[in-house]
Amino acid sequence: MKALVFDKSKYNWEFSRGFELVDVPEPVLGAGDEDKIIIKVYYAGVCGTDKGIWNRMAFKDAILNSIEADLDAGRKRRDNAYRIIGHEFFGEVKAVGLAVKDIKVGDMVACESHVVDNKCYQCLHGQKNVCTNEKILGISVDGGFAEYAKVPAQVAWKTDVNKIRPQIAAMQEPFGNAVHAASKVDLKDKTVAIFGLGPIAQFLVLIAKGLGAKTIIGVEPNDQAIEMGKKLGVDHLIKLDVAQAPGLPYKHNQQIIDQILKLTNGLGVDVAFEMAGFNDSVNNAIASVRRGGDVILFGLKTGDFVFEDFNKLVMKGITMHCVAGRQIWGTWEITKKLMEDKSNQVQEKLWSVLLNSGAGTILNIADYSKEKFEEMMNEHPKFLIKF
Repeated sequence: MKALVFDKSKYNWEFSRGFELVDVPEPVLGAGDEDKIIIKVYYAGVCGTDKGIWNRMAFKDAILNSIEADLDAGRKRRDNAYRIIGHEFFGEVKAVGLAVKDIKVGDMVACESHVVDNKCYQCLHGQKNVCTNEKILGISVDGGFAEYAKVPAQVAWKTDVNKIRPQIAAMQEPFGNAVHAASKVDLKDKTVAIFGLGPIAQFLVLIAKGLGAKTIIGVEPNDQAIEMGKKLGVDHLIKLDVAQAPGLPYKHNQQIIDQILKLTNGLGVDVAFEMAGFNDSVNNAIASVRRGGDVILFGLKTGDFVFEDFNKLVMKGITMHCVAGRQIWGTWEITKKLMEDKSNQVQEKLWSVLLNSGAGTILNIADYSKEKFEEMMNEHPKFLIKF
């Protein structure tokens, strides 16, 4: 079968880029796979994590160490030590293990990307999204950028294609990230700032509107993302001029904060969502929020960050929330309700705005090349691979 992989046996992590389109064995259910299923993948979503892996800027240790573990366990050969990338995907169940009870052949499913152990302290106390021993599809185990995927049945989420179109069904996993972020505080009648309008943040715009946010302020440097945010319902858009941001790399941008204060009559926003993962963006979020407000941290970067004026952070009584993954399965239930409800136009806007009604945003695997994939990453905040 065709699959997009990083192959440790053929490429050095530091001196390579992209994914290789290769033929690999089609997965089968064998001894030890009683709790697994095989999915015929229809669509897979490309996200920021995949872009980070493409550019060798993310998940190096997780990928290389897990491939080595596969080699030690005899699951991979030394001359073919690959990881199938991809953690957002949707398809049809083609085979089920003997111990699988709730999933059957023919079911249409999306996948939760976190494979949890169901045994650790977090899993036993309602925090599966931060499982101590989690594995992640497409990173620490083979994922869904392939014609077929073998996954634990526990990660499969049944989806009604009569209510959610397959292309949108493939985006339930990342949409759930935004649902989780939005669920940290009550957004009804709140003034909200969103720093960074990437795909997850665009989902967040729709969700915040649906949850009754009074005003949404978006801060973003990219013109295309700004235009998309406008179509999805951002009330005030502030273009961040990265080149002219004053001060040290970690410092907040006072020009941005002044604009936000003006829009909020000097008060600041009730809730600030940091969705970009840059140190200065984190400090922008903190500086923008009112006394007693909330900051939601979702964007990711590796390394140390600097908080400006820690005394002010504490004395303003700001509450900070860190968001990891999705709540299993709470945010999936909310995602289902939002997407199946035609009256809120969430599904329609995801299709017509974020995916441009499929025009230029769906890459057939037969047409894959590194050049084409990179071109689509540069042109579209979100796109899908069709298998």
